[in-house]
Amino acid sequence: MNLPPPTPKQAKIIWLALTGLSVALLVGLVVALVWGLGQALHLLSPVLWPLAVAGVLAYLLDPVVDFLERRKIPRTRAISCVFVFALMLLVTLFSSVVPQIVVESRQLAGNIPTFTTNLTHRIEGWINQPPSSVRRFLGSGAAVANTNAVTDASAASQTNVPSLLVSTNAPAAATTAPSNYNQAMMSAADWLTKVAPDVGKWVLGQAGRVLSWFGVLAGLALIPVYLFYFLLEKKGIESKWTDYLPVSSSSFKDELVFILRSINAYLIVFFRSQVLVAMCDGVLYAIGFALIGLPYSVLLGVMATVLTMIPFLGAIATCATALILAFVQFGDWQHPMLVLAVFGVVQTLEGLVIQPKIMGERVGLHPLTIIVAVMIGTTMLGGILGGVLAIPLTAALRVLMFRYVWKRADGGRKV
Repeated sequence: MNLPPPTPKQAKIIWLALTGLSVALLVGLVVALVWGLGQALHLLSPVLWPLAVAGVLAYLLDPVVDFLERRKIPRTRAISCVFVFALMLLVTLFSSVVPQIVVESRQLAGNIPTFTTNLTHRIEGWINQPPSSVRRFLGSGAAVANTNAVTDASAASQTNVPSLLVSTNAPAAATTAPSNYNQAMMSAADWLTKVAPDVGKWVLGQAGRVLSWFGVLAGLALIPVYLFYFLLEKKGIESKWTDYLPVSSSSFKDELVFILRSINAYLIVFFRSQVLVAMCDGVLYAIGFALIGLPYSVLLGVMATVLTMIPFLGAIATCATALILAFVQFGDWQHPMLVLAVFGVVQTLEGLVIQPKIMGERVGLHPLTIIVAVMIGTTMLGGILGGVLAIPLTAALRVLMFRYVWKRADGGRKV
């Protein structure tokens, strides 16, 4: 049976349907790939996170090793010198900064209920008796009506007690001794039958915690080993890594090598620049907050160092936390204004001095791109490892898009 060919309108509808089906199929494949990658990361995280940390440290320490090597120091000896210096720095941190962080963390945790109460009372006072400037702005000289008091909802934390020690299923103590030996044995067996599963779950839980801590310690012990060989074999990796690609020599292999080198360049720019900028910001915040008399300045500096790895979000979170502490601790407007002054000075130094000195003319990933990548990575891939791995994945996507999709009008390609 011969059917007439489709009309132009029908052909457009058919091609539109096929295009939609193809797009849906591609989206499904991407979702399946991301889900599979998340599952693989979950299973391989004990193996991957020491490698990831060692790789980031290798990016940071490689310029120092190269500097020492240019001074006619053998590379192995230069790496050993860097390790000794890093060990001395860690000992200094653990002997001075870390105890201060622990003390300030405990003090902050103990003062949180007091801070919450003070903040609640001050907010109630503002609501009941607004400042004169606010009353003038609102055009009302009368006091605002009293509002309902804010109640504190503080839940007492309770520790889990193994069922072996406290069991609701245990039979009550008999007032008189059982007259029959068999009846007593049956009661004991019944009690053990009910309690044994709970005891087994508790024992397995404790064993799982011990094994997880053992895995963390083993990963920490492997980081220096991985780092040493990354730094030692740098030249061999740079010169011979293309030989291990499972692709025969061709134009496709040359293109693949170009893409991988471009991705590596973006990663070097990000990790070296962003980590160093975060460290400088953390030190400046700690010094600035200490100068204005803000408590927990060291803890805030460490917090800024960790969070500034994510551009904008880290600075905003640090500033907001410092403002809340200043307001709750002092209850005036001078100290919050001083916090804003410290924030402005640090951000100005970062934009005009620190970043130009560290990054120079190199262009890395856009800060907004990093924020979106980290948020998506932690959500879809799961955990901190997913957020860290989202950065190289984003760098790879950027290189691919600029290489093959976003082309110049003259036919050239931007990378």
